[in-house]
Amino acid sequence: MSQTLQRSKTANAESLRQHVLNALDELKAKDVREIDVRGKTSIADLLVICSGTSARHVKSIADEVVKFAKKAGVMPLGVEGEQEAEWVLVDLGDVIVHVMLPRIREFYGLERLWTVGDREAENEAVNAG
Repeated sequence: MSQTLQRSKTANAESLRQHVLNALDELKAKDVREIDVRGKTSIADLLVICSGTSARHVKSIADEVVKFAKKAGVMPLGVEGEQEAEWVLVDLGDVIVHVMLPRIREFYGLERLWTVGDREAENEAVNAG
């Protein structure tokens, strides 16, 4: 990939990231966590994980993410889990957003799964303990 194309992709991903964070802030998503997964998977560059306080809140947050992404000119590749709204995944290509109820988030532990072996995450755990 050329450097110009790579820079453009990075700028677009950063713009999309900011739109996602604005949407999460708008609907007061809880415990927002960003995980850079470049080099770990080819499915995305960034995972954003957050919690909602109820199924209705989870669905509303996911809907807001979709709305903000469309305003940014990004059509979601897919949205899964809206009916149950315990865990809604919004696939925006470079950025994948997981909106979960706290108990579901704790059970599946995506943060632990994607940060295993990360020095920064390990240091945070050591400093927190």
